[in-house]
Amino acid sequence: MNTSRAAWLFITPALIILGLFFLLPVIAALILSVTDYDLYALADIRNLRFVALQNYWQLLQRPLFWSALGHTVYFVVVGVPLSLFASLGAAMLLNSPLARFKPFFRTALFAPVVTTVVAVAVIWRYLFNTKYGLVNYALDSIGMPTVDWLGDPHWAMPTIILFAVWKNFGYNMIIFMAGLQAIPGDLYEAARIDGASAFAQFRHITLPMLKPTMLMVSILTVSGYFQLFAEPYVMTEGGPLQSTTSVLYLMYEEGFKWWNLGSASAVAFILFVIMFAVTATMLRLSRQGEKA
Repeated sequence: MNTSRAAWLFITPALIILGLFFLLPVIAALILSVTDYDLYALADIRNLRFVALQNYWQLLQRPLFWSALGHTVYFVVVGVPLSLFASLGAAMLLNSPLARFKPFFRTALFAPVVTTVVAVAVIWRYLFNTKYGLVNYALDSIGMPTVDWLGDPHWAMPTIILFAVWKNFGYNMIIFMAGLQAIPGDLYEAARIDGASAFAQFRHITLPMLKPTMLMVSILTVSGYFQLFAEPYVMTEGGPLQSTTSVLYLMYEEGFKWWNLGSASAVAFILFVIMFAVTATMLRLSRQGEKA
């Protein structure tokens, strides 16, 4: 048996699984997005009609879609930098030689990642409850006015973003720690001998050496925030006044609340195109930065 045949023999099971559980559903969703597949077609397939790009056109004309897209962009623009800053800061603190009890803090900071998002979202919803939440109780005890965190459209989005950052930054922290530990210590030692300050070491050694890691973490984090669903679903159900409705939440409502599966599939592919464009832009900017 030659090497090529052996390689295909080993990867064939994985290709079959990917084809059955990824490629075929994607093709089926693409077909659904150009039909009016709804509750009537679900009851009788003969009610299914081909509508070409009508689902996409109608979505682009709906104010709710553009509102949901704006909320999603808000999640990404605000949440991604906060998540990167928190994860990189925690990684640098844990990678410091002055840090104590590193295994404990690594476990404690990573624990939110492996907890069930629905369970911790319910806990956060009670913490930020207007009447008996712990956060408002703390504000009231120091004489500050309480806030309707999840009932005020101006505060609901920041509250969800804060929860999402807390829930997910531990994953990026572990990746950053691996990147920091891969930086040769001789570079820092030479910089200290030359009299470089801690900030200068961070700017001229840490950040340049972390560029590949930063790019990967940024792409993963951007993709995750574009697909934000469970947080607004559990904490606010898209409210108040649809102020926290994301694109993925809109897709859920179209598909599983109103049973407009064709429209829901169209939402999914529009989101895919947007994510692909943003990721491609990030990669191109990264390559241009390396050439410069």
